[in-house]
Amino acid sequence: MTLLRILALGTAIAVAGCSGTVNRGVESVHQPVVTRAAYAFDVAAGPGGLAPGERARLAGWLETMRLRYGDEIGIDGGDGTVQADVAAEAARVGLLLADSVPPTPGAIAPGTVRVVVSRMTASVPGCPDNSRTYQPNFDAHTSSDFGCAINANLAAMVARPGDLVLGQSAPGTTDTMVNSKAVGALRRAAPSGNGGQVTNSVGSANSAGGSGGSGGSGGSSN
Repeated sequence: MTLLRILALGTAIAVAGCSGTVNRGVESVHQPVVTRAAYAFDVAAGPGGLAPGERARLAGWLETMRLRYGDEIGIDGGDGTVQADVAAEAARVGLLLADSVPPTPGAIAPGTVRVVVSRMTASVPGCPDNSRTYQPNFDAHTSSDFGCAINANLAAMVARPGDLVLGQSAPGTTDTMVNSKAVGALRRAAPSGNGGQVTNSVGSANSAGGSGGSGGSGGSSN
């Protein structure tokens, strides 16, 4: 009876070790997933742009959306004057009008236009994943949690989540002046020993480094 219990326990452990997420290689199955959300706001249009008071309503709505880099603003309908008013409000929050807008539910009422804010977010679903034990590992798989940390960090840090789906295309020309700006600024800077600015990650270190040449007074101030 005891032998049967031991065999049953061993079988249960083996089955548990083989269950869970399977990572058969060094490319994790946990990859960033990009989702898009569209927020619509209908405003009334007038003969020479947005109707009176609508521009203020639009500005308030855009402010509550807390727009950030990577968001897109588009307009569905309207003539050139309406688009100019919406573009001016978009410029106030640092964004340009997109060339197209994603589809939104509901019909647009006559005499109104729809302003659409499109926002993408990236996340790694299913992480952390501890569904698979490390041992026994008869197939030499990586752990079930493999790739969660680095891909979750990538999804959190990317400025434009849409770039994870389709990256930015390289410009047709390369401006070497842009690449050499940092090197040129470093070469033109006066040496710190001659009174030049010292850049440090700690703000107080700048003042300490600048006063170090005049004696020990910099150390006593700390």
